[in-house]
Amino acid sequence: MNKGIKSYPASERPYERCEEYGPGALSDAELLAVILRSGRRGLDVKKLAIKVLEKTGGTLGGLFHTSIAELSEIDGIGRVKAIQLICVAQIAKRIWKEEARHNEAIRHVEEAASYYMQDLKHMETEHVFVLMLDTKMRRIGEYHASKGSVNSSQVPVREIVREALRCNAVHIILVHNHPSGDPSPSEADKETSRNLGIACRISGLKMVDSIIIGDEKYYSFREKGLINWEI
Repeated sequence: MNKGIKSYPASERPYERCEEYGPGALSDAELLAVILRSGRRGLDVKKLAIKVLEKTGGTLGGLFHTSIAELSEIDGIGRVKAIQLICVAQIAKRIWKEEARHNEAIRHVEEAASYYMQDLKHMETEHVFVLMLDTKMRRIGEYHASKGSVNSSQVPVREIVREALRCNAVHIILVHNHPSGDPSPSEADKETSRNLGIACRISGLKMVDSIIIGDEKYYSFREKGLINWEI
């Protein structure tokens, strides 16, 4: 008979381990167990947490891909626990993005890519964002230009330029994701970047980069020498 989490030695209980060693010492399953708080009859909370990880592909990041309905399919995860897990994932994303904002100026391609990596690498369809920057490369705005399908998106060049001018931006960075995980640019990506670059030049804006986000990797047109504006 399963006696639950209290049957574990204190050194193996998530709450006690967190108090003794800090949250960094907890495994992914133990962190989830703290959030879930309780299991169900015959299944303690640590084993329930392992079932959640199995559902999300073995990683906490998989929560970004998993819906409330899918989590609710797990025996022991009802609607409330499913919502809690989804919200915790969203909190983690927002905390990361707030931390990224502390470094206000974008000085390197890696900074712009990492700013969007956590958001876009989990998206199942293409999204296009434009980061608006002032003369000192500080963030002054962001424009969600479009949402597309799993392998394409329409980039509204005119609307992007209009929004950038409205925000009094001087520089812009175009960013979009490839749900496949491969950030290599398509011919359509190259053409879109060229067209937006031309429109920016005509309008007095500087397009400093076009970045494609993949799975923990990115492609920078600037790094490849395809965009030559000086920062």
